[in-house]
Amino acid sequence: MKTLVGGGPGTSAQHAVEGLRRALVSGELKPGDRVRQEELAEALGVSLAPVREALATLEQEGQVTYLPRRGYFVTELDLEDVREIYELRALLEERAARRALPLLDEDAIDRIEQAAAECVEAAAAGDIAAELAANRRFHFALLDAPDQAHTLRLVRFLWDSTETYRALYYNSPASREDSARAHEAILDALRDRDADRLVAELAAHREAALKRLAEILAAPHS
Repeated sequence: MKTLVGGGPGTSAQHAVEGLRRALVSGELKPGDRVRQEELAEALGVSLAPVREALATLEQEGQVTYLPRRGYFVTELDLEDVREIYELRALLEERAARRALPLLDEDAIDRIEQAAAECVEAAAAGDIAAELAANRRFHFALLDAPDQAHTLRLVRFLWDSTETYRALYYNSPASREDSARAHEAILDALRDRDADRLVAELAAHREAALKRLAEILAAPHS
């Protein structure tokens, strides 16, 4: 495993969580891969204890799975799993977007536009981890409203459970181009304050991503 150094100050457990996330979003750890705790600890420069804490955190998010007597593995999903997750996202994100839209001021819109621009910049640089982070900022800023903390907590859980597959999706140049176009259409609806169109563009974006993920899941594993 490559050396997963970097990141800001924090506890060893936080450092381990961040390092493990980097390994997942970079594609160094792929669905079905075994997480070798000793190698991960060595790469991060920490003991096994924070690595185990990190694995417990990601297990709660659905990103890794513990198999008795075998250890931790990056969670594998089939198409029906992913479809169910995206259908649940559709329900929750429509509710959140409709509630958030009237509350998004010019500063909020500026932040959303900046996140979209950062997605494009990261894509051009081939930095998948940065693009994933900017993509999350873009989408969650769209849904940000003070009266729906529980909705957003559930949406984050659903996003986390497919983050490894989203990383695979963004490894495709065509997917990155599709995402940039979808973000522009979403921004147009946002600027027009058109809730129905905003919901429709978000739905189209999810459906396009789901179609790409279906192709990834159908492809033979190397």
